[in-house]
Amino acid sequence: MKSSPTALVVALGAAIVLAACSGTASPNPSGPTTPSGTPVKLTVGLGYIPNVQFAQFYLAQQAGYYRDAGLDVTFQNKIDPELITLVGQGAVDIAIADGTSLIPAVSQGIPVKYVATVYAKFPNVVFAKASSGIKTAADLKGRKIGTPGKYGSGWMMLQALLGSAGLTPNDAAIVLYPDYGQLVGVEQDQVDAATGFSNNEPVQLARTGVTPVVLRVDSVVPLQGNGLIAGTKTIQTKRDAIERFIAATLRAMNEVAVDPQKGLDAAIAAVPELGTDRAGQLAVLTATIDSWQNDLTAQQGLGAIDRAGWVKSIAFIAGLPGGLVPNPVTVDQLIDTSLLPPR
Repeated sequence: MKSSPTALVVALGAAIVLAACSGTASPNPSGPTTPSGTPVKLTVGLGYIPNVQFAQFYLAQQAGYYRDAGLDVTFQNKIDPELITLVGQGAVDIAIADGTSLIPAVSQGIPVKYVATVYAKFPNVVFAKASSGIKTAADLKGRKIGTPGKYGSGWMMLQALLGSAGLTPNDAAIVLYPDYGQLVGVEQDQVDAATGFSNNEPVQLARTGVTPVVLRVDSVVPLQGNGLIAGTKTIQTKRDAIERFIAATLRAMNEVAVDPQKGLDAAIAAVPELGTDRAGQLAVLTATIDSWQNDLTAQQGLGAIDRAGWVKSIAFIAGLPGGLVPNPVTVDQLIDTSLLPPR
């Protein structure tokens, strides 16, 4: 699904079990911080194409959570690399961006910080048909694996997954799908497996009646998924507004996690063409909700940032070939947990 924000992150360098939510985060009741009392304007960057995976943002807007928090929110849809740069420049106040893209960006001097987790489970996966016989990473040896390109989060994930079985990409036949047609490649048996997203290709494959196998990298290395980022200067100048935006968004996320249909309705209201395939969109949203949650969010609530995971991600990405992290980066340069609502 080219409209997937996660997919776009990977393509451009840069998820159906519902866990019980640990309460609903409420927006800070304090009003706007402007002297006139008018709402604080926030430009919010989302992925390139509006879609159901942004349901929490649409719901928060439509239900008035942003308005009630003293915010005037405008959404912008742009590709991930552009958003990271624009957030660093202050042209976009807050945006959703890929965690693995953030590490190289900060290493190169872009002044941004990760302020809330959206995808608590890293959404990039390797998927295959169950009939392929692939059950573990070791089973990828000698297989044809489709991927959009040798870059981005998907490629990082594949290297980590293969490495967990003592393999490298050289132990498999890598088939490139620069048009993101690797799902078709699996469906038509052009390749044995492919990289994709837990809330995308395996969902689509299952809807055709084929049982998918999904290999995740979570237990190998805790790569960090998409989350909200803000520029360091914006955090200084609009701190209260950013805090209220995060709280209002997390409130909507909790509601969507409890009632996916509510999120679907909000997404269709924002993007009417999604209504032509409600069942398919609901399946994608349900899988997306699953990726919002893990053991940490069960303890600390949605949005929680895994500091230890970030430390491991930095070490892994810095060790990859290609000089992705030209200058040393510390976890404190990358994350700011102080903007999250009190737990």
